[in-house]
Amino acid sequence: MEELYELLKECCPGVDFDTQQRLIDDGILESLDIVTIVSELMEHYDIDIDVEDLVPQNFNSVQAIYELIQDRQEENA
Repeated sequence: MEELYELLKECCPGVDFDTQQRLIDDGILESLDIVTIVSELMEHYDIDIDVEDLVPQNFNSVQAIYELIQDRQEENA
């Protein structure tokens, strides 16, 4: 999980991922941020994130992003 925090902080340095639990709902992450994050996640974790995965609940918190990564890794296993 710490690795994910570091990756997210590199993608969006102005965002406080440690305390924010409503990244999408509160407008903290914008669509360009999501595109950047998805690209980095796919490359770093060697996973596929489909269009169907691009829903707010998958990116609203670090925990949600972590669960998405785990789900995609299980699919690839």
